[in-house]
Amino acid sequence: MVFVLENPLNRIRSVADYQFGKGVGEKLFPENVEIIYSKRTGRIRYIYLNGKRLATLRPMDGLFSLSIEGAKRIVENNIPARCLVTVKKDVSRFIAEGGDVFAAHVVKADKEIRPRDEVIVVDENNRVLAVGRALLSGEEMMAFKTGVAVKVRRGFLEEG
Repeated sequence: MVFVLENPLNRIRSVADYQFGKGVGEKLFPENVEIIYSKRTGRIRYIYLNGKRLATLRPMDGLFSLSIEGAKRIVENNIPARCLVTVKKDVSRFIAEGGDVFAAHVVKADKEIRPRDEVIVVDENNRVLAVGRALLSGEEMMAFKTGVAVKVRRGFLEEG
């Protein structure tokens, strides 16, 4: 019996492709990323690029939580990810400061978004405002006029 050790870069790219859409992994995680392992479990935990954290691999579900840096990398490189929620300009500062996204403020949301998905919140000029977890599907975000659409984990202005 022969065991082949898996390539950790291929693994994180595969997870990103599954979570955000085909082709995202390779563009989000270039060859020179630094993969940090959990001291306790020995599993992949953090992914850094040039000293900045792009993502954390959650142990509970094996999916990524994006950092603001990771979100910017996806948006600024026009990587076709299926995790974008666009909000009105007039609420962008509130959201960038860490406020949750309400359905009434959503201008556009990817149809593939499901509740509990990791999402990137951008303004109408496609600037990254925050990262968080969807509480509604993309279609519900567009249809509903009340309620929280995205629970923001970190706003752009909270970093640093």
